[in-house]
Amino acid sequence: MTERLNIKELVYNHLITLLDRKIEVSVKAIKSSKESRDADIKSSVGDKYETGRAMMHIEQEKNEVQMAHALKQKNELSQIDIHNKYLKVGYGCLVITNQGNYFISIGIGKLDMDEENIFAISLASPIGKQLENKKKGDTFQFQGREFIIKDII
Repeated sequence: MTERLNIKELVYNHLITLLDRKIEVSVKAIKSSKESRDADIKSSVGDKYETGRAMMHIEQEKNEVQMAHALKQKNELSQIDIHNKYLKVGYGCLVITNQGNYFISIGIGKLDMDEENIFAISLASPIGKQLENKKKGDTFQFQGREFIIKDII
């Protein structure tokens, strides 16, 4: 069981690292677009200037939205107590099934871990809705396949 908790901790830390990278990339892109915009203000006039400025503004807004989304996901993830024990599937658990492993948290998708693929999914996802409140040993059908819950960590 300790090994399983370590896997859950590794998955959690992997997600935090991914989100930190996304935030870092967004911060750099925002800074870069602001610097480009400020440099462009000093050197351009006319319609071409306005079009370029509008495009830079759109790019900056896109980066700000991406950063806000990553910060929101990181905040949601921080609500998880990775040492919590679960009797049924809920937010923060790692579900081991015969068809794959699912960390019920934020919807990031497939995570390539050392030995196993684990899917970070939300309870709002189609498979998350199927998994919610299930217990060890429960079975269900999803996309034509039978899932058996082997363990909940």
